[in-house]
Amino acid sequence: MGIGIPICVQCGTARNPCRCKVVGPTVGFLAFVAAAVVEWPVGAVIYCFKHLKGRRIMAHPATVVYPSVTNAIPI
Repeated sequence: MGIGIPICVQCGTARNPCRCKVVGPTVGFLAFVAAAVVEWPVGAVIYCFKHLKGRRIMAHPATVVYPSVTNAIPI
C-alpha cells in the first residue's frame, strides 16, 4: 500500500486544444496543500484575536494560491 500523487483534471476549458487541463490543476493542488500547511495554523491563532483577519489568512490558499497556479499553467 503506497501513497500516490494526486492527479486533478479540469475539462471544458478553452485554454488549450485538448479542452482538458491536468498539469495546472495538479500543481495548483500541491501548492494549495503546501500553503495550507503553513497558513491554516497561523490563521487559527490569529482568529482567536481578530476573526476577520484569521478567516482571510485561512482562506488564502483556496482563494489566491490554487487559482493563481492553476491559471498560470495552460495544460
